[in-house]
Amino acid sequence: MLVYVSREKRPGYDHNKKAGAMNALVRSSAVMSNGPFILNLDCDHYVYNSQAFREGMCFMMDRGGDRIGYVQFPQRFEGIDPSDRYANHNTVFFDVNMRALDGLMGPVYVGTGCLFRRVALYGFDPPRSKEHGGCCSCCFPQRRKIKASAAAPEETRALRMADFDEDEMNMSSFPKKFGNSSFLIDSIPIAEFQGRPLADHPGVKNGRPPGALTVPRDLLDASTVAEAVSVISCWYEDKTEWGHRVGWIYGSVTEDVVTGYRMHNRGWKSVYCVTKRDAFRGTAPINLTDRLHQVLRWATGSVEIFFSRNNALLASRRMKFLQRIAYLNVGIYPFTSIFLIVYCFLPALSLFSGQFIVKTLNVTFLTYLLVITLTLCLLAVLEIKWSGISLEEWWRNEQFWLIGGTSAHLAAVLQGLLKVVAGIEISFTLTSKSGGDDVDDEFADLYIVKWTSLMIPPIVIMMVNLIGIAVGFSRTIYSEIPQWSKLLGGVFFSFWVLAHLYPFAKGLMGRRGRTPTIVFVWAGLLSITISLLWVAINPPSQNQQIGGSFTFP
Repeated sequence: MLVYVSREKRPGYDHNKKAGAMNALVRSSAVMSNGPFILNLDCDHYVYNSQAFREGMCFMMDRGGDRIGYVQFPQRFEGIDPSDRYANHNTVFFDVNMRALDGLMGPVYVGTGCLFRRVALYGFDPPRSKEHGGCCSCCFPQRRKIKASAAAPEETRALRMADFDEDEMNMSSFPKKFGNSSFLIDSIPIAEFQGRPLADHPGVKNGRPPGALTVPRDLLDASTVAEAVSVISCWYEDKTEWGHRVGWIYGSVTEDVVTGYRMHNRGWKSVYCVTKRDAFRGTAPINLTDRLHQVLRWATGSVEIFFSRNNALLASRRMKFLQRIAYLNVGIYPFTSIFLIVYCFLPALSLFSGQFIVKTLNVTFLTYLLVITLTLCLLAVLEIKWSGISLEEWWRNEQFWLIGGTSAHLAAVLQGLLKVVAGIEISFTLTSKSGGDDVDDEFADLYIVKWTSLMIPPIVIMMVNLIGIAVGFSRTIYSEIPQWSKLLGGVFFSFWVLAHLYPFAKGLMGRRGRTPTIVFVWAGLLSITISLLWVAINPPSQNQQIGGSFTFP
């Protein structure tokens, strides 16, 4: 059945963007088809392997699969430049991090390419939830008798699977949760029953008998279609729990992560399904500005999560400890940009001041540096060998981690703090799906330079390090006792920072070196400002001559 849905929108109603659209689709599909499983794809993705539906449902229909809330597939992209300048493929995330999470309670929901169990989206507990209390019940035995729902905040508290039982179903409370549509309410136990595993083995619990789904579906009539239109009206969600405990969760620009977190917090598991042939393919922004705006939106959502009740520190005892750490990292990673900015400026400061990062290069420091370096190299080798990604893909990820960390992540932290402290709402730019004007060049969009304030911090870092290298060389060459060891140490770390920022600098050049004028203007202003600031902070001695006869007063 193919149905095109255009939901009602009116002034004065918050339509909740993508999350609101997904909830409208869930309700209308429940009335019209009521499939037990729901596939979510973004507008820029398409089905590349039709057998992926079967592989995803096999996980949910297998023994014990009734506790799986969703099956996440990796995102694969087309139209990316061969060098993947801005790490658009995200291979480290999809082939390393997500596979590692699959060994815990499952991967996070990334917003597309995901197969959901309908009743998990409805906010119910998984079957046999009392038998699976999570690791905290072992760590705190005295809390085993405390119900998880009683300790959880109202927003994250789950509905009970017992609500499906005819004897215990409290139908009077369902309109408050799901709205006043009798069609929708009646479809809930049917969807739960259809999604159960086949009871073809004694080990299958909560199964359905063979042949239960062979009953033909009734044809749609005018009243059913009218009801499907009614449940997507803009007023339907008023005084219901849609967007709070039911469906996609509202209140964050990264509603996907929050929705997956709520499911894991109720005790549902997820599975990462990597098919031999890509399940789905899509497009990604290859333009530098669009890519930075995309990362800014993700990081802003993470900051919102950190300052909300969806923080993993407030998770229920059903979530395992390592899964908490994984979700905690989702909310914390933008704040590492503060330390990253400091690390990027330290080499330049050592070159300006003539002092190395540490006072003396003793054996203790060199041993510590060697151990840390070898540990990071071994971790990188382990990631590459275990996941099967190439060294170039890993290096591209490292480069854009620094580019995004010094630009978009820092801006996200500032925007998040403004929203929490001053109540200023965050506005974000949707990811551009359009290409360049040159129809003959597939990657024309790669060379378009669109100025954004997010470019200022990386430009400052590059200029400061370049000027620092020049100052360090000048000081060493013209000093009476050249200290080449300090110079080489500072230059090495400055070049290491610049090597990470190379894709960013190449993106500023545009096509064939046609750099926008504003980039040169900013570079010139920053160079002059940095030089004057350094002269003001550390002026030369009164008798020191600069350029022959010129003397500072």
